[in-house]
Amino acid sequence: MLLAVRCLSGCPASHLLSRSLMTAGTMYSKGQLPDMNAGPIHVDNVRDTLRAIVGASTNWSDHVQAMEERKSLQSLLAKKQEDLPARKMKDSYIEVSLPLGSQPQLREKYLNVYNNVRFGRILEDLDSLGVLICYTHTKAESDKTPLSIVTALVDKIDLQKHLISPDCDIKFTGHVSWVGKTSMEVKMHMLQLHGDVYSPVLDATFVMVARDPENKRPAYVNPLVPDGPEEENLFQQGESNKMRRVAFSTASLLKMAPTGEERNIVHDLFLNTLDSRTVSFRSRILPPNSIWMEDAKLKGLEICHPQQRNIFNRIFGGFLMRKAYELGWATACSYGGSRPYIVAVDDIMFQKPVEIGSLLFLSAQVDPFFLLKV
Repeated sequence: MLLAVRCLSGCPASHLLSRSLMTAGTMYSKGQLPDMNAGPIHVDNVRDTLRAIVGASTNWSDHVQAMEERKSLQSLLAKKQEDLPARKMKDSYIEVSLPLGSQPQLREKYLNVYNNVRFGRILEDLDSLGVLICYTHTKAESDKTPLSIVTALVDKIDLQKHLISPDCDIKFTGHVSWVGKTSMEVKMHMLQLHGDVYSPVLDATFVMVARDPENKRPAYVNPLVPDGPEEENLFQQGESNKMRRVAFSTASLLKMAPTGEERNIVHDLFLNTLDSRTVSFRSRILPPNSIWMEDAKLKGLEICHPQQRNIFNRIFGGFLMRKAYELGWATACSYGGSRPYIVAVDDIMFQKPVEIGSLLFLSAQVDPFFLLKV
Protein backbone atom coordinates (compact mmCIF):
# COMPACT_ATOMS: atom_id res chain seq x y z
CA MET A 1 0.00 0.00 0.00
CA LEU A 2 1.23 3.48 -0.88
CA LEU A 3 0.06 6.55 1.06
CA ALA A 4 0.95 10.20 0.49
CA VAL A 5 -0.10 12.87 2.99
CA ARG A 6 0.63 16.57 3.30
CA CYS A 7 1.27 18.02 6.73
CA LEU A 8 1.84 21.39 8.37
CA SER A 9 4.46 21.54 11.09
CA GLY A 10 3.68 23.01 14.51
CA CYS A 11 6.67 25.32 14.20
CA PRO A 12 -20.14 20.58 0.19
CA ALA A 13 -22.06 20.12 3.04
CA SER A 14 -25.21 18.08 3.27
CA HIS A 15 -28.35 19.58 4.75
CA LEU A 16 -29.19 18.96 8.40
CA LEU A 17 -31.92 16.40 8.90
CA SER A 18 -34.16 16.35 11.95
CA ARG A 19 -34.95 12.64 11.78
CA SER A 20 -34.35 10.23 14.64
CA LEU A 21 -31.01 8.45 15.00
CA MET A 22 -30.71 4.69 14.72
CA THR A 23 -29.21 3.45 17.97
CA ALA A 24 -26.15 1.26 18.26
CA GLY A 25 -28.40 -1.63 19.19
CA THR A 26 -30.17 -1.61 15.84
CA MET A 27 -29.26 -4.71 13.79
CA TYR A 28 -29.79 -5.56 10.15
CA SER A 29 -30.73 -9.04 9.02
CA LYS A 30 -31.02 -10.88 5.68
CA GLY A 31 -28.89 -8.32 3.89
CA GLN A 32 -31.25 -5.43 4.67
CA LEU A 33 -29.82 -2.09 3.58
CA PRO A 34 -30.17 1.08 5.68
CA ASP A 35 -33.34 3.14 5.30
CA MET A 36 -32.52 6.84 5.33
CA ASN A 37 -36.14 7.67 6.17
CA ALA A 38 -35.40 6.28 9.63
CA GLY A 39 -32.52 8.71 10.14
CA PRO A 40 -28.71 8.49 10.05
CA ILE A 41 -27.04 5.17 10.81
CA HIS A 42 -25.02 4.94 14.00
CA VAL A 43 -21.33 4.47 13.23
CA ASP A 44 -21.25 1.30 15.35
CA ASN A 45 -23.83 -0.29 13.05
CA VAL A 46 -21.96 0.13 9.78
CA ARG A 47 -19.73 -2.95 10.10
CA ASP A 48 -22.64 -5.08 11.37
CA THR A 49 -24.70 -4.01 8.37
CA LEU A 50 -21.89 -4.97 5.99
CA ARG A 51 -21.56 -8.40 7.59
CA ALA A 52 -25.29 -9.01 7.14
CA ILE A 53 -25.21 -7.88 3.50
CA VAL A 54 -22.46 -10.35 2.51
CA GLY A 55 -23.24 -13.07 5.06
CA ALA A 56 -19.88 -12.76 6.78
CA SER A 57 -19.15 -14.61 10.00
CA THR A 58 -18.95 -12.72 13.27
CA ASN A 59 -16.53 -15.28 14.75
CA TRP A 60 -13.10 -16.02 13.34
CA SER A 61 -13.62 -19.75 13.92
CA ASP A 62 -16.55 -19.77 11.47
CA HIS A 63 -14.92 -17.83 8.64
CA VAL A 64 -14.08 -20.86 6.47
CA GLN A 65 -17.69 -22.07 6.43
CA ALA A 66 -18.99 -18.56 5.72
CA MET A 67 -16.67 -18.13 2.74
CA GLU A 68 -17.65 -21.55 1.39
CA GLU A 69 -21.31 -20.52 1.54
CA ARG A 70 -20.53 -17.41 -0.50
CA LYS A 71 -19.34 -19.55 -3.42
CA SER A 72 -22.97 -20.56 -4.05
CA LEU A 73 -23.79 -16.92 -4.88
CA GLN A 74 -21.71 -17.06 -8.07
CA SER A 75 -24.83 -17.70 -10.18
CA LEU A 76 -26.35 -14.38 -9.06
CA LEU A 77 -23.68 -12.31 -10.82
CA ALA A 78 -24.72 -10.36 -13.90
CA LYS A 79 -23.32 -11.66 -17.20
CA LYS A 80 -23.11 -8.10 -18.56
CA GLN A 81 -23.65 -4.62 -17.14
CA GLU A 82 -26.68 -4.01 -19.36
CA ASP A 83 -28.57 -6.68 -17.38
CA LEU A 84 -28.45 -4.51 -14.25
CA PRO A 85 -30.90 -1.66 -13.53
CA ALA A 86 -29.46 1.85 -13.68
CA ARG A 87 -29.22 3.88 -10.47
CA LYS A 88 -29.20 7.57 -9.61
CA MET A 89 -26.85 9.26 -7.17
CA LYS A 90 -29.62 9.72 -4.63
CA ASP A 91 -30.19 5.94 -4.56
CA SER A 92 -26.85 5.41 -2.80
CA TYR A 93 -26.98 8.45 -0.49
CA ILE A 94 -26.21 7.55 3.13
CA GLU A 95 -25.73 9.46 6.38
CA VAL A 96 -23.80 8.05 9.32
CA SER A 97 -23.70 9.61 12.78
CA LEU A 98 -20.72 9.61 15.13
CA PRO A 99 -22.27 11.22 18.24
CA LEU A 100 -19.13 12.08 20.21
CA GLY A 101 -20.95 14.96 21.90
CA SER A 102 -24.17 13.25 22.90
CA GLN A 103 -22.57 9.84 23.63
CA PRO A 104 -19.32 10.53 25.53
CA GLN A 105 -18.59 6.81 25.93
CA LEU A 106 -17.56 6.74 22.26
CA ARG A 107 -14.76 9.28 22.72
CA GLU A 108 -12.08 7.02 24.20
CA LYS A 109 -11.53 5.17 20.91
CA TYR A 110 -11.20 8.44 18.97
CA LEU A 111 -9.04 10.53 21.33
CA ASN A 112 -5.38 11.31 20.70
CA VAL A 113 -2.85 12.55 23.25
CA TYR A 114 -3.73 16.17 22.42
CA ASN A 115 -7.42 15.60 23.25
CA ASN A 116 -8.45 15.87 19.61
CA VAL A 117 -10.02 13.30 17.30
CA ARG A 118 -7.58 10.81 15.77
CA PHE A 119 -7.53 11.18 11.99
CA GLY A 120 -6.56 7.51 11.63
CA ARG A 121 -9.89 6.49 13.18
CA ILE A 122 -11.70 8.75 10.70
CA LEU A 123 -9.93 6.92 7.86
CA GLU A 124 -11.33 3.64 9.19
CA ASP A 125 -14.87 5.03 9.32
CA LEU A 126 -14.60 6.49 5.80
CA ASP A 127 -13.42 3.16 4.43
CA SER A 128 -16.38 1.27 5.92
CA LEU A 129 -18.83 3.95 4.80
CA GLY A 130 -17.49 3.86 1.23
CA VAL A 131 -18.13 0.12 1.00
CA LEU A 132 -21.65 0.47 2.45
CA ILE A 133 -22.48 3.23 -0.05
CA CYS A 134 -21.44 0.96 -2.93
CA TYR A 135 -23.54 -1.93 -1.62
CA THR A 136 -26.48 0.46 -1.44
CA HIS A 137 -25.87 1.39 -5.09
CA THR A 138 -25.74 -2.28 -6.14
CA LYS A 139 -28.63 -3.52 -3.97
CA ALA A 140 -30.57 -6.50 -5.36
CA GLU A 141 -33.50 -8.71 -4.36
CA SER A 142 -31.35 -11.53 -2.95
CA ASP A 143 -30.84 -11.86 0.81
CA LYS A 144 -27.06 -11.82 0.37
CA THR A 145 -25.12 -9.96 -2.28
CA PRO A 146 -22.83 -11.93 -4.59
CA LEU A 147 -20.51 -8.93 -4.88
CA SER A 148 -17.30 -8.53 -2.92
CA ILE A 149 -16.70 -4.77 -2.83
CA VAL A 150 -13.31 -3.55 -1.65
CA THR A 151 -11.40 -0.26 -1.61
CA ALA A 152 -9.05 0.12 -4.58
CA LEU A 153 -7.67 3.55 -3.73
CA VAL A 154 -8.26 6.87 -2.05
CA ASP A 155 -8.04 9.55 -4.72
CA LYS A 156 -7.91 12.54 -2.38
CA ILE A 157 -8.93 13.84 1.03
CA ASP A 158 -9.04 17.59 1.62
CA LEU A 159 -9.41 18.92 5.16
CA GLN A 160 -11.06 22.24 5.96
CA LYS A 161 -10.06 21.90 9.64
CA HIS A 162 -6.75 20.73 11.06
CA LEU A 163 -8.20 19.92 14.49
CA ILE A 164 -11.39 17.93 15.11
CA SER A 165 -13.18 18.47 18.43
CA PRO A 166 -13.84 15.32 20.51
CA ASP A 167 -16.96 16.67 22.23
CA CYS A 168 -19.18 17.61 19.26
CA ASP A 169 -21.31 15.25 17.17
CA ILE A 170 -19.99 14.25 13.75
CA LYS A 171 -21.93 13.31 10.63
CA PHE A 172 -20.68 11.53 7.51
CA THR A 173 -22.56 11.74 4.21
CA GLY A 174 -21.80 10.21 0.84
CA HIS A 175 -22.99 8.70 -2.42
CA VAL A 176 -21.68 7.09 -5.60
CA SER A 177 -20.58 9.82 -8.02
CA TRP A 178 -19.19 7.83 -10.97
CA VAL A 179 -19.41 4.24 -12.21
CA GLY A 180 -17.36 2.26 -14.71
CA LYS A 181 -17.93 -1.39 -15.60
CA THR A 182 -16.68 -2.89 -12.33
CA SER A 183 -15.57 0.17 -10.33
CA MET A 184 -17.29 3.01 -8.50
CA GLU A 185 -16.16 6.43 -7.29
CA VAL A 186 -17.61 7.54 -3.96
CA LYS A 187 -17.79 11.13 -2.71
CA MET A 188 -17.95 11.48 1.07
CA HIS A 189 -18.13 14.47 3.39
CA MET A 190 -17.54 14.82 7.11
CA LEU A 191 -19.30 17.55 9.10
CA GLN A 192 -19.25 18.48 12.78
CA LEU A 193 -22.00 20.05 14.83
CA HIS A 194 -21.17 23.45 16.31
CA GLY A 195 -24.15 25.07 17.97
CA ASP A 196 -27.08 24.21 15.72
CA VAL A 197 -25.12 24.03 12.47
CA TYR A 198 -23.05 21.27 10.87
CA SER A 199 -19.87 22.76 9.42
CA PRO A 200 -17.63 20.95 6.88
CA VAL A 201 -14.51 19.18 8.13
CA LEU A 202 -13.29 17.20 5.12
CA ASP A 203 -14.17 15.97 1.63
CA ALA A 204 -13.03 12.54 0.46
CA THR A 205 -13.03 10.67 -2.84
CA PHE A 206 -12.63 6.88 -2.78
CA VAL A 207 -12.61 4.36 -5.62
CA MET A 208 -14.09 0.92 -4.92
CA VAL A 209 -14.05 -2.20 -7.09
CA ALA A 210 -16.52 -5.09 -7.28
CA ARG A 211 -15.33 -8.69 -7.37
CA ASP A 212 -17.02 -12.09 -7.49
CA PRO A 213 -18.09 -13.91 -4.26
CA GLU A 214 -14.62 -15.43 -3.89
CA ASN A 215 -12.92 -12.07 -4.50
CA LYS A 216 -11.01 -13.47 -7.48
CA ARG A 217 -12.45 -11.84 -10.62
CA PRO A 218 -14.07 -8.48 -11.48
CA ALA A 219 -17.88 -8.27 -11.36
CA TYR A 220 -20.24 -5.87 -13.10
CA VAL A 221 -22.01 -3.14 -11.13
CA ASN A 222 -25.15 -1.12 -11.82
CA PRO A 223 -24.65 1.79 -14.23
CA LEU A 224 -25.13 5.33 -12.93
CA VAL A 225 -27.41 7.86 -14.64
CA PRO A 226 -26.74 11.52 -13.68
CA ASP A 227 -29.84 13.59 -12.99
CA GLY A 228 -29.38 17.30 -13.73
CA PRO A 229 -26.40 19.57 -14.45
CA GLU A 230 -24.86 19.24 -10.98
CA GLU A 231 -24.76 15.45 -11.16
CA GLU A 232 -23.49 15.62 -14.74
CA ASN A 233 -20.57 17.71 -13.50
CA LEU A 234 -19.84 15.21 -10.72
CA PHE A 235 -19.93 12.33 -13.18
CA GLN A 236 -17.62 14.12 -15.62
CA GLN A 237 -15.26 14.90 -12.77
CA GLY A 238 -15.17 11.18 -11.98
CA GLU A 239 -14.33 10.42 -15.60
CA SER A 240 -11.56 13.04 -15.52
CA ASN A 241 -10.20 11.55 -12.30
CA LYS A 242 -10.01 8.15 -13.97
CA MET A 243 -8.12 9.54 -16.98
CA ARG A 244 -5.72 11.39 -14.67
CA ARG A 245 -4.96 8.20 -12.74
CA VAL A 246 -4.36 6.28 -15.98
CA ALA A 247 -1.98 8.99 -17.22
CA PHE A 248 -0.16 9.06 -13.88
CA SER A 249 0.24 5.28 -13.91
CA THR A 250 1.56 5.36 -17.48
CA ALA A 251 4.15 8.01 -16.55
CA SER A 252 5.36 6.06 -13.50
CA LEU A 253 9.13 5.65 -13.11
CA LEU A 254 8.47 1.91 -13.04
CA LYS A 255 7.40 2.20 -16.70
CA MET A 256 9.01 5.37 -18.08
CA ALA A 257 12.55 6.76 -17.81
CA PRO A 258 12.95 10.16 -16.08
CA THR A 259 12.47 13.20 -18.29
CA GLY A 260 15.36 15.49 -19.16
CA GLU A 261 14.17 18.03 -16.61
CA GLU A 262 13.97 15.37 -13.89
CA ARG A 263 17.46 14.10 -14.69
CA ASN A 264 18.83 17.66 -14.44
CA ILE A 265 17.20 18.13 -11.02
CA VAL A 266 18.72 14.89 -9.69
CA HIS A 267 22.11 15.80 -11.14
CA ASP A 268 22.04 19.25 -9.52
CA LEU A 269 21.16 17.69 -6.17
CA PHE A 270 24.06 15.30 -6.57
CA LEU A 271 26.54 18.06 -7.43
CA ASN A 272 25.43 20.12 -4.43
CA THR A 273 26.45 17.30 -2.10
CA LEU A 274 29.91 16.66 -3.54
CA ASP A 275 32.95 17.74 -1.57
CA SER A 276 34.80 20.11 -3.94
CA ARG A 277 38.10 19.31 -2.21
CA THR A 278 38.02 15.63 -3.16
CA VAL A 279 35.42 15.40 -5.95
CA SER A 280 34.83 11.81 -4.85
CA PHE A 281 31.54 9.91 -4.90
CA ARG A 282 32.43 8.59 -1.45
CA SER A 283 32.94 12.02 0.07
CA ARG A 284 29.62 13.86 0.44
CA ILE A 285 28.72 17.08 2.27
CA LEU A 286 25.34 18.21 3.53
CA PRO A 287 24.12 21.54 2.10
CA PRO A 288 23.06 24.25 4.62
CA ASN A 289 19.65 23.84 6.27
CA SER A 290 19.35 20.29 4.98
CA ILE A 291 18.85 16.78 6.35
CA TRP A 292 19.88 13.56 4.62
CA MET A 293 16.83 11.68 3.36
CA GLU A 294 18.04 8.59 5.24
CA ASP A 295 17.65 10.59 8.46
CA ALA A 296 14.05 11.53 7.60
CA LYS A 297 12.69 7.97 7.67
CA LEU A 298 10.88 5.78 10.17
CA LYS A 299 10.00 2.10 9.93
CA GLY A 300 7.60 -0.17 11.75
CA LEU A 301 6.31 -3.74 11.85
CA GLU A 302 2.74 -4.86 12.40
CA ILE A 303 1.48 -8.41 13.07
CA CYS A 304 -1.87 -8.83 11.30
CA HIS A 305 -4.21 -10.55 13.76
CA PRO A 306 -7.76 -11.82 13.04
CA GLN A 307 -9.19 -8.94 15.09
CA GLN A 308 -8.25 -6.59 12.24
CA ARG A 309 -9.99 -8.62 9.51
CA ASN A 310 -12.60 -7.23 7.13
CA ILE A 311 -15.86 -8.89 6.09
CA PHE A 312 -13.95 -11.01 3.55
CA ASN A 313 -11.38 -12.25 6.08
CA ARG A 314 -8.51 -10.17 4.80
CA ILE A 315 -6.95 -7.33 6.79
CA PHE A 316 -9.29 -4.32 6.93
CA GLY A 317 -8.17 -1.57 4.55
CA GLY A 318 -9.12 1.13 7.05
CA PHE A 319 -6.75 -0.43 9.59
CA LEU A 320 -3.92 -0.42 7.02
CA MET A 321 -4.59 3.24 6.24
CA ARG A 322 -4.61 4.15 9.92
CA LYS A 323 -1.31 2.42 10.64
CA ALA A 324 0.32 4.01 7.57
CA TYR A 325 -0.99 7.47 8.46
CA GLU A 326 0.14 7.20 12.09
CA LEU A 327 3.65 6.20 11.02
CA GLY A 328 3.65 9.12 8.58
CA TRP A 329 2.54 11.47 11.35
CA ALA A 330 5.30 10.18 13.64
CA THR A 331 7.84 10.70 10.86
CA ALA A 332 6.69 14.29 10.38
CA CYS A 333 6.83 14.88 14.14
CA SER A 334 10.36 13.50 14.36
CA TYR A 335 11.51 15.48 11.32
CA GLY A 336 9.97 18.82 12.30
CA GLY A 337 10.61 18.57 16.02
CA SER A 338 7.05 19.65 16.83
CA ARG A 339 3.44 18.60 16.36
CA PRO A 340 2.43 18.34 12.67
CA TYR A 341 -1.09 18.93 11.33
CA ILE A 342 -2.47 17.06 8.36
CA VAL A 343 -3.89 19.23 5.58
CA ALA A 344 -4.52 16.67 2.81
CA VAL A 345 -4.15 13.07 1.71
CA ASP A 346 -3.07 13.03 -1.94
CA ASP A 347 -3.52 9.35 -2.69
CA ILE A 348 -3.63 5.90 -1.12
CA MET A 349 -3.21 2.88 -3.38
CA PHE A 350 -3.89 -0.73 -2.39
CA GLN A 351 -1.65 -2.90 -4.55
CA LYS A 352 -2.62 -6.30 -3.13
CA PRO A 353 -4.72 -7.67 -0.24
CA VAL A 354 -3.05 -8.41 3.09
CA GLU A 355 -3.71 -11.86 4.51
CA ILE A 356 -4.36 -12.53 8.19
CA GLY A 357 -1.14 -13.61 9.87
CA SER A 358 1.04 -11.43 7.64
CA LEU A 359 3.97 -9.44 8.97
CA LEU A 360 3.35 -5.93 7.68
CA PHE A 361 6.52 -3.88 7.18
CA LEU A 362 5.91 -0.12 7.08
CA SER A 363 8.35 2.55 5.96
CA ALA A 364 7.78 6.32 5.85
CA GLN A 365 9.96 9.14 4.59
CA VAL A 366 9.72 12.90 4.13
CA ASP A 367 9.73 14.18 0.55
CA PRO A 368 10.39 17.77 -0.58
CA PHE A 369 7.75 20.34 0.43
CA PHE A 370 6.94 18.25 3.53
CA LEU A 371 5.11 15.55 1.60
CA LEU A 372 5.11 12.22 3.42
CA LYS A 373 5.12 8.83 1.74
CA VAL A 374 4.50 5.54 3.53
